[in-house]
This record gives sequence, structure tokens and C-alpha cells, in this order.
Amino acid sequence: MAQFIVRNLEDDVKARLKRRAARHEHSMEEEVRQILRNAVQEDDRPPPKLGSRIAARFAGIGLTEDLPELRGQTVRPVDFEP
Repeated sequence: MAQFIVRNLEDDVKARLKRRAARHEHSMEEEVRQILRNAVQEDDRPPPKLGSRIAARFAGIGLTEDLPELRGQTVRPVDFEP
């Protein structure tokens, strides 16, 4: 098993970590392990693509159309003049 030391951790962070560990009925060390496991687990998933994120954001208000992919298209400045 690997070990590492965290230096220069602020006192308030340590205190909050200790309270969080107590709420979960863990030692502080186990709480840190859980936090690290969860953080690494999230990194394994590829981030959703922009179209999927937009569709998810507007799904609750009735967006039913497929969003076109913009990959490879030329970026054009917006013209706000009438």
C-alpha cells in the first residue's frame, strides 16, 4: 500500500475534515481514503460532449430536437447590427 504526507494543510481544513469523518463514523485517515477513491473514480468517466450537456440542461423544459454537431465548422463572429 502507498503512503503520502500532506504538508501545509490549513487548520480549518483539518478541523472540517475531522468533523466530516466523525459524521461518517470514520477515522480522519479513512475519510481521506474515501475522498480520494471518489475523486479518482470520477476522473475515469469521459466528460459528456457539449451537445449532450446542453440537451441535459434543457431536457426538463421540453427540448426534443437533436442538437447538431459543430465539429469542423468555421467560427464566425456574431453580427449584432440589424
